[in-house]
Amino acid sequence: MDRSIDGTERRLRPPSLFLMLAEARGVLELNSSLLLSPLLMQAPKGDGHPVLALPGFLASDLSMAPMRRYLKELGYDAYAWNMGRNFGGISSRRAALRDLLKRVHEASGRKVSIIGWSLGGVYARDLASQMPELVRSIITLGSPFADDIRATNATRLYELLSGEAVDDIPDIRAAIAGDMPVPTTSIYSRTDGIVNWRTSRVRPSESAENIEVHFASHIGLGVNPAALWAIADRLAQPEGEFRHFDRSGPFAIAYGPAEQALS
Repeated sequence: MDRSIDGTERRLRPPSLFLMLAEARGVLELNSSLLLSPLLMQAPKGDGHPVLALPGFLASDLSMAPMRRYLKELGYDAYAWNMGRNFGGISSRRAALRDLLKRVHEASGRKVSIIGWSLGGVYARDLASQMPELVRSIITLGSPFADDIRATNATRLYELLSGEAVDDIPDIRAAIAGDMPVPTTSIYSRTDGIVNWRTSRVRPSESAENIEVHFASHIGLGVNPAALWAIADRLAQPEGEFRHFDRSGPFAIAYGPAEQALS
């Protein structure tokens, strides 16, 4: 068993078959973002700093193209990962991801914000734990890094395709699950049909927060309009500063309540 963020032990289960089948609604979330694009463009504008977008398991850069386009329109320098389809390998991809982060940092001369969707968020947390001096902030979307991370509907397929068993990397898992040395936002949904939402929550603190998006799917979280608004708001914070997300914006009804930082 794994320990939850409050120190208790528990075994979690993957999301139900009903929630997994309901993932098809991700198409509706993309369409909603397209319809609401004029409203989304009212989000705070960017300062031009680099943002690296890391796709989820079995996804490619195409999955995050709408988000990168949105961030570029807001004024960020958005980068794709350019490694093809993500077949996993937290351990085997570490060197390549470090090199990628270095290249993005050197190209801009500025710290890099990293957005990771699902498995991409696990990579983002691993990069931040290894190279915090290059990372401005991290934002994860439905990423399984806490509690019992085997509680997903993709674990067996991940282990088969990556050749890496989740239980074979305890040191990396411990680092990824811990408090990050940079500002951290985890965006998740309790209706995620792939990843048990409890595995996606950080320990709230003065520089770490959770943002729950109601009724979002796993495959639609990166194109969900409420999630995109939250991402834009988080990226707009000045470097070296952190304030918790203000849920009073135009998508206020879509968010769960704010959590208090743990002492």
